[in-house]
Amino acid sequence: MTWPPIRVYRGRRIPRSLVIMALSTERTSSVRGDRMPAPKQLSESGTPTPGPVRRNAPGVALAVAGLALAEGVHALLPAVPMLTAAVVLGVVAAHVPGLHSLVRGRGRQGLSLAGKHLMRAGIVLLGLKLSIGDVLGLGWATVAMVLGVVLATFLGTWWLGRKLGLPGDQPLLVATGYAICGASAIAAVSGALGKDDDEEHASDVATSIALVTLCGTLAIAVLPLLHHPLGLDSVQFGRWVGAGVHDVGQVVATAQTAGPTALGEAVLVKLIRVAMLAPLVAAVAVAHRRRRAYDAQGGRPLTDGRRPALVPLFVIGFLAMTGLRSTGLLPTAALTAADTAQQLLLAAALFGLGSAVHLPSLARSGARTALLGLAAWIVVASAAYGGVLLTT
Repeated sequence: MTWPPIRVYRGRRIPRSLVIMALSTERTSSVRGDRMPAPKQLSESGTPTPGPVRRNAPGVALAVAGLALAEGVHALLPAVPMLTAAVVLGVVAAHVPGLHSLVRGRGRQGLSLAGKHLMRAGIVLLGLKLSIGDVLGLGWATVAMVLGVVLATFLGTWWLGRKLGLPGDQPLLVATGYAICGASAIAAVSGALGKDDDEEHASDVATSIALVTLCGTLAIAVLPLLHHPLGLDSVQFGRWVGAGVHDVGQVVATAQTAGPTALGEAVLVKLIRVAMLAPLVAAVAVAHRRRRAYDAQGGRPLTDGRRPALVPLFVIGFLAMTGLRSTGLLPTAALTAADTAQQLLLAAALFGLGSAVHLPSLARSGARTALLGLAAWIVVASAAYGGVLLTT
């Protein structure tokens, strides 16, 4: 064995034993593949970057606080649905001077997380409201009527939005919200598009939800006034409300003014519309994947490698919950608890989505957006009215 020479450092002799120990340690480390620990990632200010829990905590706490406030508003004013209150409170929080910096700054990531993941969890639980037996019990004529209303509303609203020149994905999102079930459907289609990190798309989602929520809330006041002038009995009025009002909570608030018969019919018809959520989201995902296969310029394949799922996981969860409900195995207490959890999840998520609304940006396209909302409202109400008259 050849011993290493005596090393000299700053004029001093280093003992041969220390040199041998150092070389042995170096060889052992290289054989084991040891590496020096990676340095902690630092922020621009030179401090360690907080972990995901600390980054999301302020925004999630804001979403929970918004949920509590929305529930309080609904308790004081039962005519105001909790989900509507949550959206409005989110918009307000984003523009109040004291909260603006927190909502737009440290709380933004947690609020976005709530708007995405809590909304999807709520959509999964929404499947427990629907059973296959309830749908079949209404008859194929009613199911066909609802399908026709959904298609007419979706295609008509999307076409109008494109003609009015609304930016980004707003025409598609607004059409989905009017045709299916309001904010939940908008969030579902947004997830199918796979644009979670796109700030412009997030703004389109928030604007669309605000518009659909506003028009759905307006229906609570307007439709009961048209009950008798349109010559509708309780069954017809309930089905008209179920086929023409966006959110499930808004349907309940509107139909209960005509009694329990109208309320029961409205909820069943509305749940048929909710059942259309899965095939519509799947169709949007397929169309989006095909469009992303080639760029808009020369038909060349995109190279970023990102593709939204053919059927998003939360839609599969929605269908699974519907199948579970159809078995009749779940006790009433479990369904009641799931309904409460779904409302809470959606309210927290809608607060997060509402906080992304930027009113100055909304005002720049306000006239066109308001016109689309009014026109789409007329489309869905007229299609639903005609469908009810034809099938009852």
